[in-house]
Amino acid sequence: MCIVCTHTIHRTKHHFGWNRDFEPALIAKARETIHFECLDSSGGQLGKGSTLETLDSLDFSKINPVTGPVYVEGAKPGDALKVTIRRFVPSGVGWTANIPGFGLLADQFQEPALHMWNYDPISMAPALYGPGGRVPLKPFAGTIGVAPAEAGLHSVVPPRRVGGNLDIRDLTSGVTLYLPVEVDGALFSIGDTHAAQGDGEVCGTAIESQMEVEATIELVKDARLKSPRFTTTEPVTRHLDGAGYEVTTGIGPDLMTGAREGLMRMIDLLGAEHGMSAIDAYLLCSVCGDLRISEIVDAPNWVVSFYFPRIVFA
Repeated sequence: MCIVCTHTIHRTKHHFGWNRDFEPALIAKARETIHFECLDSSGGQLGKGSTLETLDSLDFSKINPVTGPVYVEGAKPGDALKVTIRRFVPSGVGWTANIPGFGLLADQFQEPALHMWNYDPISMAPALYGPGGRVPLKPFAGTIGVAPAEAGLHSVVPPRRVGGNLDIRDLTSGVTLYLPVEVDGALFSIGDTHAAQGDGEVCGTAIESQMEVEATIELVKDARLKSPRFTTTEPVTRHLDGAGYEVTTGIGPDLMTGAREGLMRMIDLLGAEHGMSAIDAYLLCSVCGDLRISEIVDAPNWVVSFYFPRIVFA
């Protein structure tokens, strides 16, 4: 239980998509700390005991719910919402899936796949993955944002200039996020909590895991922010860096092709060195491997690298 929180929003108070006309779940003052109960990105459809049959029967109209919205008194268009993430309360259960038609290599992995995770929500010790694999955990919120100015319902799937489905793995405890306000009250919501993810979330899912989140919301008046920005106060990869990395590359005139090729080479490497099936390697890369643009100035070819942390098999 949060002893400094002013309000709690229960997970029943959630919505799908973004809409400036949504009824607020809460009216809050600036500088208040709120306890959000969040659902996982399946909306509770996947959990302990889920199988491929459960995945096949997903109701996609219930995907990626966010808790809220919060109407912040005094928030006006042109302001920025300053959101400081205080703490995550993990559930200990998560899932990673290959959903046909979704992901960086959707054309190559056309069959559904599901991996269920169990982890210690107190110690947050690395979670087991197959024989010998241990994935370091670092909880964060994948979807966090405010309502856009345009009228109507907007999908929660793509990220937007007002935030949304950012899937930035560094939006974790201690981070301060600034979001452009486009409507009165801002209408802030949060959800899609993850226990771990690599930069790129290459298969389309991370370790999707239901959690609770505590966040303090403040206002920066007349900030005129054009897109989200955030501040970290400590190193962001310390949980992965300890044993170094294996790195593969994709090189060519197109960044998307380079990203795909860098990932494919890593899947090949994990198969050769650890005997992993291609689909198992694909899911694992999504939760702990990082896509990075290494070079984008030496025309006509750019370099995209895929970093896989050796600590997973150390």
